[in-house]
Amino acid sequence: MQFSSLGSGSKGNGTLIRYEDCTILVDCGFTLKQTLKRLERLNVSAEQLDAIVVTHEHSDHLSGVGPLARKYKLPVYMTTATYRSRNIGVLPELTLIKNYLPFSIKSIHITPVAVPHDASEPAQFVFEANDLRLGILTDLGSITPHVEMHYQACDGLVLEANHDSLMLASGAYPPSLKQRVGGAWGHLNNRQAADFLTRVDRDRLKQLVIAHISHQNNSLALVEEAFAEVSEPIDNIYYACQNEGFDWISL
Repeated sequence: MQFSSLGSGSKGNGTLIRYEDCTILVDCGFTLKQTLKRLERLNVSAEQLDAIVVTHEHSDHLSGVGPLARKYKLPVYMTTATYRSRNIGVLPELTLIKNYLPFSIKSIHITPVAVPHDASEPAQFVFEANDLRLGILTDLGSITPHVEMHYQACDGLVLEANHDSLMLASGAYPPSLKQRVGGAWGHLNNRQAADFLTRVDRDRLKQLVIAHISHQNNSLALVEEAFAEVSEPIDNIYYACQNEGFDWISL
């Protein structure tokens, strides 16, 4: 199994997962032109995509889904409330994820995970193929026991460390936005993300990507400092960026 990113951050998100003959795009928060350019950088054409899986309706994750799906006649998977929350137009093929029940796309088995985020029915996902587990966990404001249970024993993990609490508190955001971002239904801060790693089984975790890092309220130095104590057993740690995401990583 391999995974890569078109970009990660508040200006647009998209993650690619592929195994054998299956390639899935998780979210698409870019214009069609940007999406195709970013796919080309990763040596993937839109025609190679088998489906788009959507986490939630915020524009940095959803805005490009409709145009891409319509142009290339791609199946789209999302929760019922996510679909109903936005008018994204006619889709060529829509599968509604109900009650967070697992499903498969070709050889990849996918488990949706309910997360606390200020969206209608947000989901994050664990992807499994050939006894390999890849977890994607971004866009949540707190770690619940339910989340911890589902992200045990991953071989690869894309984990949000959105902001540093002190930078957010002293930054230029208005109070309402600070409360939203830093609240239990917002985004994980560096310490929350690092603490999460101490509470899951990391024996199999070889590839860790820290993602959705805020440009305004975080820094790479602060992220590295927060993860210093928990990163030692992990073979490889990468940091996703907004402009280029990250290149292909193999499990």
